[in-house]
Amino acid sequence: MALAILGCNAVQGQVPGYSGAGPLATTPGKEIAVLAGGCFWGVDAVFKHVKGVKQVVSGYSGGNGNTAEYEVVSTGTTGHAESVQITFDASKVSYAQLLQIFFSVATDPTQLNRQGADEGTQYRSVIFYTDEAQRQTALAYIDQLNKSHVFSSPIVTQVVPFTHFYTAEDYHQNYLAQHPDNPYIVFNDLPKLRALKKDFPALYKP
Repeated sequence: MALAILGCNAVQGQVPGYSGAGPLATTPGKEIAVLAGGCFWGVDAVFKHVKGVKQVVSGYSGGNGNTAEYEVVSTGTTGHAESVQITFDASKVSYAQLLQIFFSVATDPTQLNRQGADEGTQYRSVIFYTDEAQRQTALAYIDQLNKSHVFSSPIVTQVVPFTHFYTAEDYHQNYLAQHPDNPYIVFNDLPKLRALKKDFPALYKP
């Protein structure tokens, strides 16, 4: 990870929600979302502070198991993207709301194969959908945002089928909470948490 101030520079404040979103689920349950949007430290930290999210794990998706190691993934040649696996209660927060937060504060979806100074395909923006409903929501939402020109450039986030998630090394888990004074965290990721609290007060949890 390179030290540089990141963030959603293409848009200021909360991105509009998905216009086709339905009501929350009527009964509690566990669902999975897998998202990639640059260094997984910050994306992990954002979703750990979202109400209704039960667990967030940092890892790798998009490549094979035999290359799912940080030093190998960092070469940008494995097909993997640094990703997070989010377990959430759809009666508390919807998949569409998770995508709204993703596009608003977790990543800049207009940057291709990079986030700020972090360059390479391992830092690309990806939605790994786990079922047809997630696929349709992601594609329709991106189309909505592009047509309304919410961002100054087109969204380049990939929408691809989920195949497998490989958990990252222990030292990457919950990295922001473990290293809040790390300069990379201070400049790149703490601003994302402040934006989450400011723009999504109803969904923010300490």
